[in-house]
Amino acid sequence: MFPRRLIFAAISISSAACFVLFGYEFIRSVSTSLFVDAYGAENLPRGMMAIPPSMIVLLYGYGRLLSWQGATRALVVTSLFSAVLILWCYTALSRGMHFAAAIIYVFREAYIVIVIEQFWSFVNSVLTTEQAKRINGPFCAVASLGSFLGGTLVSKLATVLGTEALLLFTAGSLVPTAVLGVMAYRFGGEPKPNEEEAGGRLGHIGIKTFFRSKYLVFIGVLIISTQVVSTVLDLRFNLLAELERPDKDMRTAFYGAVYGNLGLAAGILQLVVVPLALRFVALRYIHLGIPIVHFVSSLVLTLSPSLRTGTAAYVIFKALDYSIFRAGKELFYMPLSYDSRYRAKQVIDSFGYRFSKGGSASVIELVKLRVGTIVGTAYSVTAMVMAVLWAPIAFGLALAYQKLEKTETD
Repeated sequence: MFPRRLIFAAISISSAACFVLFGYEFIRSVSTSLFVDAYGAENLPRGMMAIPPSMIVLLYGYGRLLSWQGATRALVVTSLFSAVLILWCYTALSRGMHFAAAIIYVFREAYIVIVIEQFWSFVNSVLTTEQAKRINGPFCAVASLGSFLGGTLVSKLATVLGTEALLLFTAGSLVPTAVLGVMAYRFGGEPKPNEEEAGGRLGHIGIKTFFRSKYLVFIGVLIISTQVVSTVLDLRFNLLAELERPDKDMRTAFYGAVYGNLGLAAGILQLVVVPLALRFVALRYIHLGIPIVHFVSSLVLTLSPSLRTGTAAYVIFKALDYSIFRAGKELFYMPLSYDSRYRAKQVIDSFGYRFSKGGSASVIELVKLRVGTIVGTAYSVTAMVMAVLWAPIAFGLALAYQKLEKTETD
């Protein structure tokens, strides 16, 4: 079923994902805590508004790099560039330059999706659909082990080493990420574009490829709807955390514990639920069930708002997003072309994710200018509304995928 080279490639790429997510848990907890300490949780939407412009710059650089050097070197350069910039921010913060807290908050949202989506582009290119249904869950589980370990260490080290010092773990983790990524490409082979796509002839970023396919556009719409839910639950969670955990280092430790448990929960889902669900449950029902779960958790948060219910709704969203939603969504790309998998995918899953977050934050800021203060329950009610819109989009897209897959196999 699995040639030896693919087994080694899968081990290498999942280990690379483990390292990058290990490091991400440090920067995620640190950057949020530093931003809240410097500017207040009420200004998190302003930080989120800066994410889409930064994503455009980084995606353009990635697209040109992919056309010029190919997939393997693009992964190496993006990983090591991220490490260098994080080290620079650490140095700036150590010298009392508080603006670096905003830079690191925005950059953390950009670098992680660009690197992670390259891993998935590789997986979607070298595996068959049946192989992916068996391996996507374990792949995510190994990656989540990094999240669990990283989050656990953050909770233990934040009050010992101090918040800023934890950024060094993130920078260091990106070196083995790059090395293991190269090993994965050596074992699995570097996917190549066809003659029409070679050298970025259809566009370096992938916007043309994206807009000429209704199927890809619907994946983009799906991502936007999911990330609005993510954004409002994220903001509600952080507002409640600021209220109940006012000390910076204690708040960082709390975030680390939450994200560590999140990694553990996602890992269990990935090892147990994902392989069984992808093999025995129709994809359309999987994608329909996920927003129903989020509707219920957001309803509980609305009726009984607290840090506990806010954390639960946020963790449930992220755990499902990292496991069954991610594994099921990645199948949508497998029948598609190189540019769809390596370029348009970045437009959707990197820029789309972060544009949705920044766009949602911009709307929230505009509403705040109009009404002053937003009632806390408005965030969870918005999540409920978007979950209702999300369900039919996901169901219809799953049906379109099944038709596309059938056409490819006939």
